[in-house]
Amino acid sequence: MKSCVVGIGAMGVEMALHIKNKGQDVIGIDVNLEQVESAKKRGLPSTLDLISEVPNCDVFIVIVASDAQSASVVDQILDNNPKPGSAIVIAGTNHPDTMKSLSDKCVAKQIRLVDAPVVFGMQGARDGNLASLCGGTAEDVEYVTPVLMCYSRAVHHVGAVGTGQLAKTCNNMMHWAACCANFEVLALAKRYGVDAQRMREILLQCPAKNTTLERWDNTRFTWQEKDMDVAMDLAQTASLPLPLFGTIDQLVKMFKADDVSALLYGEKAHYLGVEISPLNNND
Repeated sequence: MKSCVVGIGAMGVEMALHIKNKGQDVIGIDVNLEQVESAKKRGLPSTLDLISEVPNCDVFIVIVASDAQSASVVDQILDNNPKPGSAIVIAGTNHPDTMKSLSDKCVAKQIRLVDAPVVFGMQGARDGNLASLCGGTAEDVEYVTPVLMCYSRAVHHVGAVGTGQLAKTCNNMMHWAACCANFEVLALAKRYGVDAQRMREILLQCPAKNTTLERWDNTRFTWQEKDMDVAMDLAQTASLPLPLFGTIDQLVKMFKADDVSALLYGEKAHYLGVEISPLNNND
């Protein structure tokens, strides 16, 4: 079985290398020549040319930045003589409705589609310790599992096509909510003169411990707007009130990684226009 990883950026290249290091045949594809050359230097066969590779591959792992890019890659694969019964795996974070639309195109050409976004982030990718959240038929998920397990601690079959992305959205909602909660809790500690990093270390030994707090130093505020837009769109479509996450949607879009760094290690930080520094005797 030969795999093709389309999108060998920071996470994709690590996933592809784990597939290679597990002894499987794999090639990396990217439109960015610099990333292709970097991957080659790390020992991953790589190319800019997806079209010529399509007939040779059994599983395509697509990990690109947006729904539009995922759709473009799927169209290129379907238009260039893929093997009947081969599989496309969408490993990036997309809207569940996009998966259903792409699945219809794939079924018409006898190609499998599994949505399998990953969790545990960049560190999980480096360690080959991601978890893949899969939407698709049981047969199709089983078909791609040997490849997914090269970079995953577990492959979770959630349900039909689109439910892998739904599971990723649920995970993302909890992560961003924890980001807001962690910041407010540590802001209170800092305001009352307790070092925020010290309070974090203590809370990691308490029931308040959460995975986001564990990785607080490495949390990158990059995709929160996209993630929460998907969550709010799903809630609105389902006529489901989520007032807490309506607030989280607004709050988390204001955060940057520098805000967390200032809270943990700086003399002062800021939140909603308020300076966070220890109270003095006159406050």
